[in-house]
Amino acid sequence: MRYTVLGRTGLEVSRIAFGTWQLGGEWGSFDEKAAMDAIRHARELGVNFFDTAQAYGFGKSEQILGNALREELKHNRDQIVIATKGGINPGSSRPRDASRSWLRKGVEESLRALDLDYIDLYQVHWPDPNTPAEETASALQEMVDEGKIRHVGVSNYDARQMAEFERIRPVETLQPPYHLFRRGIEEEILPYAREHNIGVLVYSPLGSGLLTGRLTPDVQFEPSDWRAHASAFQGEKLRRNLAVVDRLSEFARERGMSVSQLAIAWVLAQPGVHVAIVGARSSRNIENSLAAADLTLSSEDLAGIERIVADGVPVEGASPEGVA
Repeated sequence: MRYTVLGRTGLEVSRIAFGTWQLGGEWGSFDEKAAMDAIRHARELGVNFFDTAQAYGFGKSEQILGNALREELKHNRDQIVIATKGGINPGSSRPRDASRSWLRKGVEESLRALDLDYIDLYQVHWPDPNTPAEETASALQEMVDEGKIRHVGVSNYDARQMAEFERIRPVETLQPPYHLFRRGIEEEILPYAREHNIGVLVYSPLGSGLLTGRLTPDVQFEPSDWRAHASAFQGEKLRRNLAVVDRLSEFARERGMSVSQLAIAWVLAQPGVHVAIVGARSSRNIENSLAAADLTLSSEDLAGIERIVADGVPVEGASPEGVA
């Protein structure tokens, strides 16, 4: 496992973070014991960075993560970096809420769900247009001063929103979506993060399953899986992108790797990206993903990937308001 310093936080973290969105109930049913085994196995293989969120099952994901790592969190707390997110309330009349009161409530609930005294990295899950950046940033600084959280980041923010936040206190990390079919951060967001030494941990490097090589054009998801309602996983858009994945799979095989490993290695090769967040519900899957951190793509490899994905269709993902 390779490690890196996460921007201005100074935290030394594994280049693969174990993500837990899939453990909140929005990705269909799963075996909780197998998921906890996967978390522990990731730790055994060198992962020291784990990302979750209050909104993933309203504490369910946080509880599973905390329970899986309970013994090490008790005895080697400083060896593990726990990141969580707050500031949204899906299904409510106000799905984005980064107000002082809601953030404080969220931090307290996350501490209880994780059974921790402090959170290493607390991130605003989505920008809230109805709360001034000054209120959000100052509320988080207050909780840093109180020792409830150590570092502050944002997720799904653009460059302008980060600049507004930074008028009050530094944005230490950014968590944006980024993969071969979703590259919107490249124009302004990633350059801003590089310029300001913001640690970037990207989510969905596998395109929420598109880049695993396991989907077919007639794939059917459980109704509780958000992808069952997303345009990226339906019709012509899905067929075109899976055709691209087929070509990427052949390209990867020629280089002795799987297409999912290729996709993760590509993300990690992009300037300014520190960490790729990868989820898993089984130990076998996490082993395959972690191996990608040790892969190196040449400039010729990267150029070849660009030629292949030029035939793909850009996609979006889920938001507090639903899916596109």
